[in-house]
Amino acid sequence: MPMHDSSDAPALLLVNLGTPAAPTAAAVRRYLAQFLHDHRVVQLTRWLWCPLLHFVILPLRSPKVARKYAQVWMDGGSPLAVHTAALADAVQARLPGWRVDHAMRYGSPSMADAFARLRASGVRKVRVLPLYPQYSTTTTASVADAIATDAGGLQVAMLNDYHRDPGWAAAVAESIRAHWATHGRGERLLLSFHGIPQRLVDGGDPYAAHCEASTLAIADALGIPRAEILLTFQSRFGREQWLQPYTQATLEALARDGVRTLDVACPGFAVDCLETLEEIAVENAEAFRAAGGQALRYIPCLNAGAAHADALAGLAQRDQGWA
Repeated sequence: MPMHDSSDAPALLLVNLGTPAAPTAAAVRRYLAQFLHDHRVVQLTRWLWCPLLHFVILPLRSPKVARKYAQVWMDGGSPLAVHTAALADAVQARLPGWRVDHAMRYGSPSMADAFARLRASGVRKVRVLPLYPQYSTTTTASVADAIATDAGGLQVAMLNDYHRDPGWAAAVAESIRAHWATHGRGERLLLSFHGIPQRLVDGGDPYAAHCEASTLAIADALGIPRAEILLTFQSRFGREQWLQPYTQATLEALARDGVRTLDVACPGFAVDCLETLEEIAVENAEAFRAAGGQALRYIPCLNAGAAHADALAGLAQRDQGWA
């Protein structure tokens, strides 16, 4: 990635969740092992969780997940990897006086390697922007953990969230309006966010409140009442209660109630990935049709779009919110 030549240039590191290196069971297993070992992601005691993970979950889940990745894999890698790299390039173009790079919390390119590159180039100060608009202990706090262990010698500030940022909300609204201009407006608009266990919210995690605030900000940017948008949560894992209402149960109920066209966007995801392209646009679209609906029209993530890059470049340059 092209970077500014001066070692005195401020640096911006965009951090996304991560991805397997290939759509194979072995690569998925390596990725999931790192991801699911994080105590922020799974908070069970290690003596109970590790045997379950390595001897039950990974052997059973890795081949299934690999097949799903194979459905959406791109020439340059996984969608999340391709779009995150392109987004970093787009932000770099808007910050010519900065050094912009990207990393993954799990997998490659790792945060440790990104910090090492920045140190080697003479950078001293880095702003880390996790690509999670809504803060959660399961995601953003894990990036902070990695900063604490991997950023030795660098002065690092992190932005905890941007869930109500006007530029970001306007970019999401613009993408929805563009979809409507091309395809017409569906009978309902649903925003699907990644879920987390309900007990985390009960324990003080602000994620659910941030998702609601984001939905309100997007409604305001669209110029429509908040009541015209459905807010749901997807990607439940395990048997415990997660944030509700669940996306798939909601869209199936809508189909049974006579809704035939449903527009779905996933504004909690900065770029398209397995959870949007396979879970929503394929799996949930099939569930909607099976329940009687006609068309679930998925609205792509912001990816490396101009409005998204503008919003993130604006966040990088503001003084508020970095700690």
